[in-house]
Amino acid sequence: MTAFPTVELTVYPYDCDAFGHLNQAALLTLLERARWEALARGPGMDLFDRNGVWPAARKAVIEYKAGAYPRDVLRIETTVVHRGTTSLTLRHVVRRVADDALIAEAEIVFVCVDRLGRATPLPEEIARVMGPRTSGSHQPIRVTVGAAELGVEVRGDGPPILLVHGFPFDRTMWRHQLAALPRWKRIAPDLRGAGASSAAAAGDGASVTRYADDLVAILDALGVRTAAVCGLSLGGYVTFELLRRHADRVSAVLLVDTKHEPDAPATKRERDELAALTERDGPEALVSRLLPKLLAPETQSEVAEQVREMARRWSVPGLVGALQALRDRPDSTETLRQIRVPTLVLAGSEDQISPPAGARAMAALIPNAQFHVVPAAGHLAPLEQPLATTRVIADFLETLR
Repeated sequence: MTAFPTVELTVYPYDCDAFGHLNQAALLTLLERARWEALARGPGMDLFDRNGVWPAARKAVIEYKAGAYPRDVLRIETTVVHRGTTSLTLRHVVRRVADDALIAEAEIVFVCVDRLGRATPLPEEIARVMGPRTSGSHQPIRVTVGAAELGVEVRGDGPPILLVHGFPFDRTMWRHQLAALPRWKRIAPDLRGAGASSAAAAGDGASVTRYADDLVAILDALGVRTAAVCGLSLGGYVTFELLRRHADRVSAVLLVDTKHEPDAPATKRERDELAALTERDGPEALVSRLLPKLLAPETQSEVAEQVREMARRWSVPGLVGALQALRDRPDSTETLRQIRVPTLVLAGSEDQISPPAGARAMAALIPNAQFHVVPAAGHLAPLEQPLATTRVIADFLETLR
């Protein structure tokens, strides 16, 4: 738990009711004053303003233990007992300084909202102040496809959106979007060999075709006929294959930090070298080689550690198979020209792997596609700049509704 500075506040007569007791509404006001005082002593009272978001109270539970009276000095301790992607829970313990009597205990849940009142991920600065993210209850379900078991996180109700991760990431790269698109049924699978999914069986190598068929099997298992499909990098290549093989299952396309061209011969050789390195030295060696090109210079070090954690959750056969799928993917130029559903193309301004110029050219090939650049983001915009990325995605999805 993250503790904030303890604050002492005096009870004044105007805080009390007709019987001279601290009024319950006045206690809420004192708790709010304590929170502002704690911010003033730490990161500053403008912490939320300067990040363009606001903590909206969603739920408050208070137990009143004893009375407080005019001129009592109350010591208010504040701790963060839960920190999610878009929400946080604060616990207040209120004691009278004179006799250490417990006056009240409270837990208040806040949701981070943007200036339009939409739930949005906690910006990095605020997340650091509030402490590490606590484990949530969103466990993946299991979908069996042939000899493989695929982990799939499913949240919410509404029109479905299928979130397909890149390499060497897993479904948790969408953690902010999973939390911040409440009007949609969010479906985020781990590809074979990644995260909570098993690797392909021996002799059943990975390919964009195999990945695409897996996604259709997941939609079938969930009873979903069509979905908006959002793919990043490798996830974009799988989305192209979905459009070629199962176009009737795709209601909209979101292409994030990806490209339509196949690997050049030199890049194919690099894929094979990375596969050999991974088989010899494991995921850590792979991610150390990839990291310098994955993230923008401005990206916080916490994101780099999240990338390492995601790579560690891949099996070695899964990583090697994904590298082979990347190497052997086809040219998708003609696929782009044939897209007839609403499309968003999004690129990080600092993406070295799928630069914005290439993404803009890709968008130009798609009839009526929207194109956006996320500032200060590399190849992993949803994690590097979650607030800006989620806003663009949410705005696009609203046009579909």
